Amino acid sequence: MNTQTKVRARPAAITLTPAAEARIAELMSRAPADAIGVKLSTPRRGCSGLAYSVDYVTSENAFDEKIETPGGTFYVDGASVLYLVGSVMDWREDDFAAGFVFDNPNAKGACGCGESFTV
Repeated sequence: MNTQTKVRARPAAITLTPAAEARIAELMSRAPADAIGVKLSTPRRGCSGLAYSVDYVTSENAFDEKIETPGGTFYVDGASVLYLVGSVMDWREDDFAAGFVFDNPNAKGACGCGESFTV
């Protein structure tokens, strides 16, 4: 009996907007020589418990989600994936501020300043 396994590609944990991808490309264009990509994690901090943190990464972790973008590799911390599934990451700039903005369907609340969130 010949059995074939059909494997469907798993969707990425989060979706990056074109503006976020462009910002990642810009970050990678001036990254330290040993950087292999940019990584999103959710460390515990702030008054609501979790915060978004984007940093350069110098080595690959087997448990991290890896997303290839036109401008470079984007990683999602393996321990943070459950908090971020279904999220959209955008880059926004105006006259007063610039930064990554997250639309996270898992967030149940956020602090008043927007620094941290809770799930």
